Amino acid sequence: MMRSLWTAATGMKGQQTAVDTISNNLSNVNTIGYKQKDTEFKSLLYQTLQTRTTSANGETKPTQAQVGLGVRVAATNTSFATGIQESSDNPASCFIAGNGFFSVQGVDGNTYYTRDGDFNWSIDNDGQRVLTNNSGLRVLDSRGRRIVLPEGVGADKVSIDTDGVIGYIDANGNAQTTGQQLGIFQFSNMNGLEEEGGNLYSATAASGNPINEATTNLNIVRSQIKQGYIEGSNVSMADQMVDLIIAQRAYEMNSKAITTSDSMLETANNLRR
Repeated sequence: MMRSLWTAATGMKGQQTAVDTISNNLSNVNTIGYKQKDTEFKSLLYQTLQTRTTSANGETKPTQAQVGLGVRVAATNTSFATGIQESSDNPASCFIAGNGFFSVQGVDGNTYYTRDGDFNWSIDNDGQRVLTNNSGLRVLDSRGRRIVLPEGVGADKVSIDTDGVIGYIDANGNAQTTGQQLGIFQFSNMNGLEEEGGNLYSATAASGNPINEATTNLNIVRSQIKQGYIEGSNVSMADQMVDLIIAQRAYEMNSKAITTSDSMLETANNLRR
């Protein structure tokens, strides 16, 4: 079997993955807090046809003959560049300026992390008003607790400062604080986070332990919160369309290599003495 058939097939598979990734990016162009992903490739093993040796005349041959066996997908890396800051009519919405992530409690009770700050004040099981994301998951404070509004305080009276401290205006018109602060966390390696769907990430050994901005002594640049704004997707449609065309052309070229190899095999099979 000709190597070119298998090599071109790996190229088609790789470019299909690239197109799948680009399609996912384009489909999430309006998803709040979505981060663009890019497909990375690496070459497969090389087959040595002839090693460095001496020629028939005894002269040293300085080069060797190797042929590549194709390509495979090495990784799909996420770009965590900050998306566009968009104004929101929802006063509970929050935009993170920086590398931080909000923390939420999943339905399984575990803590997950997100850049989606499209929050709402919802009624919890015990009748208290708590801060949730648009999927109904509880947003957690810097101590890992749900964020609760005092009884009788309306959502329109709540304020969130740049540090994530939550306050409100009481019945007498005085500014008060709930004593809670939005939990904002950073990671040593954001690309090590595991994507869970629904704009959620989970910490892994590769990402490192979450760094709590409110309590850490590390020399990090702390994030700032901007109330009344959300973070749009960081997908660049122009770049993605260019990448889509490149992937399509590469797919077509690999397909052409397969048809060419097939024609060569057909010619060889039709040889007559």
